[in-house]
Amino acid sequence: MSNDNIIYPSVHSFSNLSLSDSSRTGFGYNPYKGPSSNAITPETSNILINKKTVSLTPTSFDSIYDRNILKKVPEISLSSFSFLFCEIVNWTRNNSKGIQDLEQRLNTLGYQIGQRFLELVKTRERIKYSKREIKILEILQFIHGAFWKSIFGKTANELEKSQDIENEYMIIDDIPLVSKFISVPKDYGNLSCSAFTAGIIEGALDSACFPATVTAHSVPKEGLPLRTVFLIKFDESLYTRENLRFN
Repeated sequence: MSNDNIIYPSVHSFSNLSLSDSSRTGFGYNPYKGPSSNAITPETSNILINKKTVSLTPTSFDSIYDRNILKKVPEISLSSFSFLFCEIVNWTRNNSKGIQDLEQRLNTLGYQIGQRFLELVKTRERIKYSKREIKILEILQFIHGAFWKSIFGKTANELEKSQDIENEYMIIDDIPLVSKFISVPKDYGNLSCSAFTAGIIEGALDSACFPATVTAHSVPKEGLPLRTVFLIKFDESLYTRENLRFN
């Protein structure tokens, strides 16, 4: 291959970068000072006219901004999700001081997703779920059903109310997706990576004006070693609100 066929970067060697380096064409990027030039000159305008630059503005129909928000077909494969989530857990573990801190960090990451996903699900299910849930039982049935199915492809297995404490409810998932490909070391015996899912539930409930604290607890039973109970503890003020509104 001749040297004429080689496409050179805007600077010849990253090891020799300096403030004086610039692109031969007037375009390019120097990490020391940013873009080489934004000016339109006779030389650079010729490059633009002949479309020799790459546009970073999403203008094609393949852009994520152009996709139909009502589309419900899963767009991410299970293997891709599992790989990404394993890396998230690993990164979080490296930045945590212990098991409790690790779970809190996972919960915080999930919380942000729950806030945004509630709006997305409501938009997609606007015909069936056009009304806003104003009762605790209604919002729990929505989270257990349509919301859970939109995220994990199935509804949660059970929805229960605590017999002893009035403001506590439980959503039970026999095979939580986020724990399916995670191997917890023995020295992290009580770690539940489903704290991420607990954060999603908490974020969605808070966005729906049902403030609550959600924690994940591993409660395995025969044939279901990953079975997880999501304990939802609602703020006491909700019961005052419901009593005033419906009594």
